[in-house]
Amino acid sequence: MVDVGKWPIFTLLSPQEIASIRKACVFGTSANEALYVTDNDEVFVFGLNYSNCLGTGDSQSTLVPKKLEALCGKKIKSLSYGSGPHVLLSTEDGVVYAWGHNGYSQLGNGTTNQGIAPIQVCTNLLIKQVVEVACGSHHSMALAADGEVFAWGYNNCGQVGSGSTANQPTPRKVTNCLHIKRVVGIACGQTSSMAVLDNGEVYGWGYNGNGQLGLGNNGNQLTPVRVAALHSVCVNQIVCGYAHTLALTDEGLLYAWGANTYGQLGTGNKNNLLSPALIMVEKERIVEIAACHSAHTSAAKTQGGHVYMWGQCRGQSVILPHLTHFSCTDDVFACFATPAVSWRLLSVEHEDFLTVSESLKKEFDSPETADLKFRIDGKYIHVHKAVLKIRCEHFRSMFQSYWNEDMKEVIEIDQFSYPVYRAFLQYLYTDAVDLPPEDAIGLLDLATSYCENRLKKLCQHIIKRGITVENAFSLFSAAVRYDAEVT
Repeated sequence: MVDVGKWPIFTLLSPQEIASIRKACVFGTSANEALYVTDNDEVFVFGLNYSNCLGTGDSQSTLVPKKLEALCGKKIKSLSYGSGPHVLLSTEDGVVYAWGHNGYSQLGNGTTNQGIAPIQVCTNLLIKQVVEVACGSHHSMALAADGEVFAWGYNNCGQVGSGSTANQPTPRKVTNCLHIKRVVGIACGQTSSMAVLDNGEVYGWGYNGNGQLGLGNNGNQLTPVRVAALHSVCVNQIVCGYAHTLALTDEGLLYAWGANTYGQLGTGNKNNLLSPALIMVEKERIVEIAACHSAHTSAAKTQGGHVYMWGQCRGQSVILPHLTHFSCTDDVFACFATPAVSWRLLSVEHEDFLTVSESLKKEFDSPETADLKFRIDGKYIHVHKAVLKIRCEHFRSMFQSYWNEDMKEVIEIDQFSYPVYRAFLQYLYTDAVDLPPEDAIGLLDLATSYCENRLKKLCQHIIKRGITVENAFSLFSAAVRYDAEVT
């Protein structure tokens, strides 16, 4: 399961905001921007907002998520981004939206004006059901449900596939070798484009200086050319890194080619490859591959759930696939890619069961399951003897050493206040304390009496944070009384 918390930028959000996320993407030249979709299909963005890439209608950066009203309720299906950055997405209805950097017409609106807010990409796509989008550095592609591919934007190396190197201001159908063929998958390198057909054939076009098109040479291609070296296999997934390409076959075999400066091909050396080479042959069947045009990192997941990574990993060149402890390829990019961007639109599935710690928190002060009650100041707190024995030496002695309290269903407490004792019992269930500094003094007294050293330290921390001119003397006196450090 994808954990968006692995991306540093998401630490800006509250636990409640994190819990509401169903889809997300981290992008930008330094992974400083993020977009996410909530469980009620609201779309939010936050971050640096370079080149208006947040689509908020202004150029202001924001640490607080802002809602993109224009995209709420649209059901985002596919999303990609460029280096400007510009952002491109398609909805479940097949509609395409774009915004952000537009210096090369990569937004497809016929201009080079910055897109400050999401605008529908209309030319040649209005009657099309777009199912997938992909972005290179400054060019864009869209795949329609009928298998047609459209491309636009920067075209200095032929990455738009139009047969020329003139920039393409609006979406144009990619034809030539793809004419009357059905494309089922697309991917973009920085300045190259790749496509997979329904019969497993692979085509590439655009920049080929590192051999990333897999054609056996390093000449640029202005129109799609078939990767002939893969004629004997059926490819069902293709991904592109900055200047390298990975392809996965229907038999779970992985091929790699292109730039290899950081070992991103996983061949055990740093030599570029002009043609596809089979890698990870000794591993089990591969079911997913991952790469991103803004990084030199590669990843793969096997049928057994093992995740491997190689290439540029936190500045280190890993020249052979390295087995990780991750459960998904997305984690590789969150923790080891430079920049730490998402290689795809993240799909977040929140589990519908509670962990042990979550279950304990939920059952605190629950009359339905409790087997013991504490009565303080006329109020009751419902607890479980087993939890208290496991978590606290004081209660372990009480319930195992034949104290009078061991036989009672209700235990009276008169030496501590209700807020203090409740906070103590809740701490045993949650490992957390939420009390004002004045009450923390009483809890510090309790922690000292019950020999709960960790709780004592938490109280000291609360008191330190809450010292004011008005309460300084009383807090300091309490610290001296309970031998606590608050300075």
